[in-house]
Amino acid sequence: MKKLSSLLIGLLLVPTLFLTSCDKSDDIDGPVVIVEPTFTLLKNYMVDNQLDINNVISTTAGVKFVTGAPALADYDAAAYKAKYYIMDIRSAAAFATSHIDGATNVPFADILTSAANNGGKQILVVCYTGQTACYAAALLRMYGHPTAQALKWGMTGWSDTTDSWTSKTGNVGSDNAANWSFGSAPALSIYDEPVLTSLSTEGSEILRKRVELVVSEGFKTASNADVMASPSNYFVNNYFSEGDYTGFGHVKGAHRLLPLTLANGEYKNLDKSAKVVTYCYTGQTSAVVTACLRVLGYDAYSLTFGMNGLSHSSSQWSSNQWGVDSKTKNLPLVN
Repeated sequence: MKKLSSLLIGLLLVPTLFLTSCDKSDDIDGPVVIVEPTFTLLKNYMVDNQLDINNVISTTAGVKFVTGAPALADYDAAAYKAKYYIMDIRSAAAFATSHIDGATNVPFADILTSAANNGGKQILVVCYTGQTACYAAALLRMYGHPTAQALKWGMTGWSDTTDSWTSKTGNVGSDNAANWSFGSAPALSIYDEPVLTSLSTEGSEILRKRVELVVSEGFKTASNADVMASPSNYFVNNYFSEGDYTGFGHVKGAHRLLPLTLANGEYKNLDKSAKVVTYCYTGQTSAVVTACLRVLGYDAYSLTFGMNGLSHSSSQWSSNQWGVDSKTKNLPLVN
């Protein structure tokens, strides 16, 4: 009987000893290291390295993401080639027909590798309308080329023989009375942050991989016709001042997030579960915002041709109205 009691006591002590052993082992291993979520690592790196959304739009030194074509009287082909490494991302056929003297034809998918061959020159990306080029310039800025720029209005702004803008202006928005509004912006909500995964805990490496992924996916856009047909299918952000938001009118239900930064937390007002469509006046600034948001993990899209396609006939315009204050410079081309 004594032997049976001893055996039972011994069996009861085994779990206790095991648990005690685990506790001691945990003490020896030291405190648990908590790794921040990948999104947080990426966000903090971008803010700390002047790559917040507003700094991609314009660097802390004031270098904007876009630059206009020079006036004909100021254009010197040799000086232009000496200053810029010109990456023309149009089709090979369009490039062969005519292009800026000194330009190199680069497929969009190759912009990151081609940029490494800039020879110390400032990178200038050129497309048909400036929209895809602005998307590319933003990604290049996040990839280590902070002064990369796009040619404003694309080849349309360079020469009227390469005009891709005039036929795209219109009033798709303001002509749709059911889905166009002049009311106040809806109240903002707070949403969860995107969830990203990475094998790295280094912000620089996470950003590098995210940019490479976004480049591989191509420029993500939404047409003004599709958005106006069913605006509730999207989380629409009107990237305008409050005065222009109501003055021009806007897509029904559109939010107004300007400024939109990581540092001050406005990004939390974006719905990560929705298709986030940003629009501006020309589709060029919205392309930059969209590039940043896609790198951050949002399902983001740029509305093509911006307000020039939504309400080109509006009396609210003061600048950036294609064909009125903004026109081609009729500069020379080569083939």
